[in-house]
Amino acid sequence: MEKKLLTIKNIKEAYGISRTTLINWEKKGLLSPIRTPGGQRRYRKEDIEKILQLTDKEENKPKTDTIIYVRVSTKKQEEYLKNQIERLEKFAKEKGYSYEIISEIASGVNEKRRGLRKLLNKIKRGEVKTVIIEYPDRLARFGYEYLKFFMETFGVKLIVVNGKEETEDLNKELAEDLIAIVTSFSARIYGTRGGKKK
Repeated sequence: MEKKLLTIKNIKEAYGISRTTLINWEKKGLLSPIRTPGGQRRYRKEDIEKILQLTDKEENKPKTDTIIYVRVSTKKQEEYLKNQIERLEKFAKEKGYSYEIISEIASGVNEKRRGLRKLLNKIKRGEVKTVIIEYPDRLARFGYEYLKFFMETFGVKLIVVNGKEETEDLNKELAEDLIAIVTSFSARIYGTRGGKKK
């Protein structure tokens, strides 16, 4: 069976990886693209996923079908991230789950989070039966219900250990996410204006 080859556009849409990142990976020897007769780059899907650790080929690693997903918005919240992991690990152990942890530092409004993409790809491949999060906002600031529906469509059970987040933590996260939204919209507006001047 012919292995699927991806264009740079395919990779950006599926994994949120830019052309610059792909070129840098090539320079480091991590990727070897195939060239079309016209000189266009094509990449092997398995090579991309190997780099992103989306595929697990470690023979001795125990098989898990439960994912603990944890997230904070900034590096300043690393202590909170550690505490999140500890609480959810304790919960998973008490319930007898064999689990893998996916943790990341990224805004809850960022749609290109690598950790989240890794989780969704694992679900698509049928490798996940249960996802454990501490609060709905850890999974996504907006669109939580869509992600929940996506998981349920693949037969995945989503467990939310705590219903509501601490007000102080929530306010800090909201402030960070508001800044991220404003920054994003500002970039779009100024980008549009710059394009018009040309």
